[in-house]
Amino acid sequence: MNKTISILTLSVLCILITACSANSSEDKAIVESETMSNEVAMMDQDQSGGEATSAGAQVKESSTDRMIIHQAQLQVKVKKFEEAQLKIERKVADYGGYLVESNVYRSDDEAVSGTMIVRIPEKHFQSFLKDTEEAATILERNITGQDVTEQYVDLQSRVTSKRAVEARLLDFMSKAQKTEDLLKISTDLAKVQEEIELIVGKMNYLENQTSYSTIKISMFEDRVIVPILDKNNLNTWDKTKKQLATSTNFMLAAGSGLIVFFIGNLPVIMLLSLIGIGIYLIIKRKKLPKD
Repeated sequence: MNKTISILTLSVLCILITACSANSSEDKAIVESETMSNEVAMMDQDQSGGEATSAGAQVKESSTDRMIIHQAQLQVKVKKFEEAQLKIERKVADYGGYLVESNVYRSDDEAVSGTMIVRIPEKHFQSFLKDTEEAATILERNITGQDVTEQYVDLQSRVTSKRAVEARLLDFMSKAQKTEDLLKISTDLAKVQEEIELIVGKMNYLENQTSYSTIKISMFEDRVIVPILDKNNLNTWDKTKKQLATSTNFMLAAGSGLIVFFIGNLPVIMLLSLIGIGIYLIIKRKKLPKD
């Protein structure tokens, strides 16, 4: 009897312990799910808040390696446009740059001008400008530089913090047990990864702009245009024959017009002539003296 009671008591205790454990696990899962979102949000805010300080420190550390976007605009005068254009293209290739755009314009008096836009590695920027200025007469020179070091370092800090959030979300995803938790973490992860791609894209753009300098060259050919004699305008005999034929045609056309006019209007002319003769006779008769 006592043995039976002991067995029942142990069974009840086991049931109670199991129920309490199940409730505790469920509560723990809920708390962990809420903690994940709160922790990720707090982590993102904390790391974002620390970006400014980190960026400032890195700018100071990298002050000797500034990121400058250089641009130059040159207006030059050359003796032979085609030769100057080929020389510039060869220089661009020698310095490891590339041609972005090339335009050539010819006016009515055969004067030639054009523009070229080239990109040169930053380390050869000054050398290329010097070579171009030595090969042509400079009319105008404009160079600008934009320091994007701080902007780039700030992007570096942002992408570092975003990658830390991404790693934490991946860790949460591997530990999540509920479907709703997985969906929530997947949404947050996709958003963070999209932000990382945007930041990396901006960093790549700045790297490209600072690695290569952009130079626009406007060239004008400096030469005297000598008019070419037109041999067709010096053929006197042909011009004489042409003028004679023109005069003869004019006279024939005028004579033909007069003939057509008189013959075509002969009845009217005869009638007007008879009326005129009658009027003349009447006036003459009135002027005769009376006997």
